[in-house]
Amino acid sequence: MGHIPFAPGTFGSLLGIPLVWVLSKLAPPLSVFAILLFIPFSFWIAGEAEKIFNKKDSGCIVIDEIAGMLVTFFLIPWSAQNILIGFVLFRIFDIAKPFPIGLIDRKLKGGPGVVLDDIMAGVYANVVLHLFIIL
Repeated sequence: MGHIPFAPGTFGSLLGIPLVWVLSKLAPPLSVFAILLFIPFSFWIAGEAEKIFNKKDSGCIVIDEIAGMLVTFFLIPWSAQNILIGFVLFRIFDIAKPFPIGLIDRKLKGGPGVVLDDIMAGVYANVVLHLFIIL
């Protein structure tokens, strides 16, 4: 997906939706466990990919978007409406990089630097989506 010449992050985020569906079927403690396993795995993959592509946070790396999507939809009920709204919110936060997302993106190096800004975008999107559902 990262080789798509336009919006690789958006297309990479779409890859996270099937995993989000799988996690939505698990009990919350198992979802937490799966996400906590996936995040360090994504650090490693993203770090290795940076070495291969010889570029910081290459558009070819999309595992960070997948990790961000998992966080976006943690404890969010599965529905087409929630998926659409959460997807849009995640992409907005990932692209706009409000504080501290932009700082994380600029300051951290290696795999964690590639992934943690997307994790924070996912946290922001998750909070806003929970508020949307409550209201």
